[in-house]
Amino acid sequence: MRFQGKLFLWLAVFLAVMVGIYAFWAYQAEGEVEPVGTVALTLAFCLCLMVGFYLWFTARRVDVMAGDRKDAEVSDDAGEQGFFSPHSWQPLFLALGGAFSFLGIAVDWWVLVLAAPFAFLGLFGWVFEYYRGEDQRY
Repeated sequence: MRFQGKLFLWLAVFLAVMVGIYAFWAYQAEGEVEPVGTVALTLAFCLCLMVGFYLWFTARRVDVMAGDRKDAEVSDDAGEQGFFSPHSWQPLFLALGGAFSFLGIAVDWWVLVLAAPFAFLGLFGWVFEYYRGEDQRY
C-alpha cells in the first residue's frame, strides 16, 4: 500500500506541474487562461492528492503488505483479500441514478426527478444490504 500511495502522490506532483504549464501555454496562445482544461487538470491533481494521502496515511497503520517488499513472492499475497458482494444489484441502481443525474444536467433539470429514486434506492440498498438488525448474528 505504500507503493500505491507514493505512486499517486508522484502523479499529483506531475499533474501540479502540468497545470502550471497548461495554464501558461493556454494564456500565451489565447491571451486568457482556458478554463475547462485548467479546471480538469486541477481536479485530477486534487483527486490524486486525496487518494495518495489516504493510501499513505492508511499504510502507516497497517502491516507491510507483500507488494511493498522487494523479496516478496506472488504466493505471499494469497488468501482472502476482503469481502465483496457476489450478486448485488445495488451498484446498478446507483449507476442508473448517476446516469440520469448527468443526463438531467445536460438535458433539463426535471430529469433529476427520475434520477432521485434510482440513486436513493441504490444508495440505501447498498448501505443496508447486509444489515440484519441490532445485536443479531448472521
